[in-house]
Amino acid sequence: MTQETLIAQRIRRGRGPDPAAVHDIATADAARLGETGVASARAVLASEVLGLGPLEPCIADPDVTDVLVNGDGSVWLDRGAGELVRAEVALDPAAARRLAVRLAALAGRRLDESQAWVDGLLPSGIRLHAILPPLVDGGAHVSLRVPRASGVGLPALRARGMFDGTVEELLRALVRRRSSFVVSGGTGCGKTTLLAAMLAEVPVGERIVVVEDVRELAVAHPHVVRLQGRGPNVEGHGAVGLVDLVRQALRMRPDRLVVGEVRGAEVREMLAALNTGHEGGCGTLHANAPADVPRRFDALGALAAMPRDAVQTQLSSAVQTVVHVERDAGRRRVASLSVIRWNGVEVVCDLALDAASGRRGPGWDQLAGLTGGGG
Repeated sequence: MTQETLIAQRIRRGRGPDPAAVHDIATADAARLGETGVASARAVLASEVLGLGPLEPCIADPDVTDVLVNGDGSVWLDRGAGELVRAEVALDPAAARRLAVRLAALAGRRLDESQAWVDGLLPSGIRLHAILPPLVDGGAHVSLRVPRASGVGLPALRARGMFDGTVEELLRALVRRRSSFVVSGGTGCGKTTLLAAMLAEVPVGERIVVVEDVRELAVAHPHVVRLQGRGPNVEGHGAVGLVDLVRQALRMRPDRLVVGEVRGAEVREMLAALNTGHEGGCGTLHANAPADVPRRFDALGALAAMPRDAVQTQLSSAVQTVVHVERDAGRRRVASLSVIRWNGVEVVCDLALDAASGRRGPGWDQLAGLTGGGG
């Protein structure tokens, strides 16, 4: 009986593959393979069953941040240079589908005709998204986001050129003086990495409660509580969204409430929390420019059936600072620091510091007040 057959039998019995099963199956033919053969078979089987199979070499590249498998079997890599490059490896449609289904199982999710897409986290910390035909052309599409900057702090990001010493001290002061802030920017520009680095500056005696749809934040702090959303089961029940998780987080005595990515109706609970004594809260937000942040909150508030006036009123006192990050010629950098201000009519975002030029904007005095002058 082949190793593939043994694995398939375990899955049909409802027992997913695990390291112990890989060891047992690899050693089942020890008499024929010998000690060296067993070790080799175990390594190959672990890669094919517990790992990323043919994509392992792509992940092993330390510069790769994203691995994308298209429906035609082509594999594309993002090495942070601002454009995708095609990998030497390719998958046929059947292999791509098997890989997608297996990775979904490793993430604790189901992927089949009844649930044709999945968003989850692999045991290695890699974020997985996969979607099957007919929702996409060709074969299965798989997207992997590789966490390369897990647990790094502000000094490490400064060494990489993400910001200079002045910005580093301002970011540190925002956290230590409990200013509420959002990190804004586009996809893949380093929002999560920067937020994690800033949270590492939270004093060790404080409790950080992180709410995420899919776990991505890797915070180097001794007291982090993580809440993660859950999709519905095959019957369409059991889903737990960020709205529920933010409510639960508020009952867990957070010193810092963190919403990994603010993107839906949970904005109502977040704004309410930051207006009722939960200082120092933060999160990330998709926005093309700091000036777009108030409008993004308006749009998200509409998803929670909040009138614009209510969003504006709460935002003006809930969020104090916007740290905007960009991706320029493949380099992720802090572009600016801005402050939220009520101008008598609506909330606006005033530039405080252009990080590239060092130019101070009209919001500098307000930022200096929030940071104690930056120190």
